[in-house]
Amino acid sequence: MQTLLDRENGRSSVAAELVSKARAGDEQAFRELTELHRRELRVHCYRMLGSLHEAEEVLQETMLAAWQGLATFEGRSSLRTWLYRIATNRCLNARRSARHRPPKAWDVPGVAQPVPTGLGEVVWLEPFPDALLEGLEPPPSPEVRYQQSESVTLSFVTALQALPHRQVAVLILCDVLGFEAREVAEMLDSTLDSVNSALKRARANLESRRGEGSRPPPPAPRSPAEEAIAARFASAYQSADVEALVAMLTEDVFISMPPVPLEYRGRDAAHRFFAPIFRAGRRVELLPTRANGQPAFGVYLRTASGPHPATSLFALALSGDRICAVTRFEDGVLGSFGLPSSLSS
Repeated sequence: MQTLLDRENGRSSVAAELVSKARAGDEQAFRELTELHRRELRVHCYRMLGSLHEAEEVLQETMLAAWQGLATFEGRSSLRTWLYRIATNRCLNARRSARHRPPKAWDVPGVAQPVPTGLGEVVWLEPFPDALLEGLEPPPSPEVRYQQSESVTLSFVTALQALPHRQVAVLILCDVLGFEAREVAEMLDSTLDSVNSALKRARANLESRRGEGSRPPPPAPRSPAEEAIAARFASAYQSADVEALVAMLTEDVFISMPPVPLEYRGRDAAHRFFAPIFRAGRRVELLPTRANGQPAFGVYLRTASGPHPATSLFALALSGDRICAVTRFEDGVLGSFGLPSSLSS
């Protein structure tokens, strides 16, 4: 049986041959070389930017920069490390130069805005389709503090967006991807002391912002327990049963709706949020999907005639046998999930 070392040596030999061909101008060799890392780099850019659209743009910039700069790749680090260096610095530039995007107003027709419990600090956020997570291998390091399933959740990604730029980069590279601090210092043209200091502050800031405490863990992804909770949510929402819906929520449930900054925390606030929507007579149909490793639904408004238009996407976060967070996204994200813009009547 081939050992892990044999496989790694084999991969290195193939990669070296592809690098040689790519340097000679072979675009197909370059595509084969970088395709090994493209999917994980997309997720990395998404963690840093909180937007699939922006992550795709930065990924394309990264690949173009790598193609144009391949002659400068000296092999002192692995190709993977070199690509992460390019992608991370492109993401940092994108975060620093991002123009302020104003929050949107409440826009549910025929429903007055429920009084929120707070306003969100991070309002421009997009979900990430689970289909783009398939086939990703775990980071080749035992040093990771956050497993892949946790590091793509909406609570994790949202908290990252509120951290200082450099702290975000250091925490992801060290605690999610398992790079050593000295490698990260080289990637960011920084010092080891600076990276360790930023990492310490980032860990403290991240945990304080997430504030999940000793909450029971969610059921395993795609398990019967998870599917049962999602089915109960869909049934309660489609039948406009606010009492059944609220009964499924944790006491500290959190409801948000980026890019609308309104937040609703707790069961009473959740009741205040959902009840007027149901009283307005709006009835919907939900199509299941998955976002950020969690159950999600495309939401379609039932109409008396004609197609049923999409209105939004709901992403659920679970804790034990209950729902601890509901995030509503605008319907523009549905295309990334392969969901239609309307349903036939």
